[in-house]
Amino acid sequence: MDATTQDAATGNAAGGFAGDRPPVARLEAVTVSYGRSHALQSVDAVFPSGAVGLLGPNGAGKSTLLKTLLGFVRPDGGRMQVLGMDVVDRPLDIRARLGYMPESDAHIPGINAVTFVAYCGRLAGLPAADAMQRAHAVLQYVGLGEARYRAVDTYSTGMKQRIKLAQALVHDPDLLFLDEPTNGMDPRGREEMLALIRDLAQRKGVNVILSSHVLPDVETACDRVVVLHQGRVVAQGPIAELKGQSRRAFELRVKGDVARFVSGLRDAGVECHDTDDDVMRVLIGEDRGARDLFALAVRHDVQVRHLRPSVQTLEDVFAKAIGES
Repeated sequence: MDATTQDAATGNAAGGFAGDRPPVARLEAVTVSYGRSHALQSVDAVFPSGAVGLLGPNGAGKSTLLKTLLGFVRPDGGRMQVLGMDVVDRPLDIRARLGYMPESDAHIPGINAVTFVAYCGRLAGLPAADAMQRAHAVLQYVGLGEARYRAVDTYSTGMKQRIKLAQALVHDPDLLFLDEPTNGMDPRGREEMLALIRDLAQRKGVNVILSSHVLPDVETACDRVVVLHQGRVVAQGPIAELKGQSRRAFELRVKGDVARFVSGLRDAGVECHDTDDDVMRVLIGEDRGARDLFALAVRHDVQVRHLRPSVQTLEDVFAKAIGES
C-alpha cells in the first residue's frame, strides 16, 4: 500500500507533539459499582494524546473503565471527559469520533470481511461507496487484503483480531480504544499487531488507549501508562519516568535463608521482587552495585548462586505499584 492509500485507511491527523495537545480522556473521582462490588473506586486518571497503555491484571477494572468512557456504563459518581466532551452529556458525539476494538469477537456470522467492515462504516455514518472504499483500504492496511472476500467465520483467531481492528478504523476515528488486541495471537501475529498500533500512534496521528494485562505489549506500543489494580489507579505517567533512571536492576539467586536475606535487602533500601522461578529481581540505587549485594549476602550468611545485571522493566513498576514482593 502506498503512502496515500495508507493515509486514506487510517487518517492523517498528525500535527504537533503530544505535549502540545490536551488529554484525550480524563476521569475525576469516577466510581462504578455492580451491586455491592466496586469495579472502579474513585478513579482519577489522565490519558494524554498518543499511545497510552491501560495496564492491570484480569479483573482490575480495565474493560469497565473503557465502557464507562464510551457511555455504555453509567458511573455512580465522578466526572469524565473524552475529546473535550462530557461523557454523560454527549455520549453519542463521543462515540462518533471513537473506534472501539472489543475484547470479545463481534463479527456477523456468514458475512465476508469486506462486507462486514463496510457495514460498520455505514453504521458510523459513511455513504455506501465511501464505506466500501475505506473497507478495502483498512483491510489491506491490517494485512487482510487477500482474505477480504472470505467469510469471517473461517478466519483464525489472529485474523479475527485484525478484522476487529479494521472495523474500529474504518470511519477514521480520532481515538481508538483497544481492549486486549493481541489475545490469542501467535508470537509473529502479536508483533505485527503491536507494530500496527505503533504505526497508528506515531505515524498516522491516531490517539490510542491500549488496555492489556500483558506488560511487554504495553511497553512495546506505548509511551505512557495508567496502572489499575482492584479498581484503583496505583500508578500513571510516562513509562520511562515510572521505571526510573536512577536505579540498577539485577537478577539474583541465593542459597540459604532466603526470607531472612530478602528482609535484609529491604532493610538496606533494596527493592526486591519474586519471579516465576527461584530468581529474584532486585533494584538498587545507581551508586551501588554487585559488590554491595555480595556484601549483604555475606552479612546474612547466604551463598550467591546467580547474579546478572538486568534492565528495569514495566513489570518492576507494576509489581511495586500493586505492592507485590
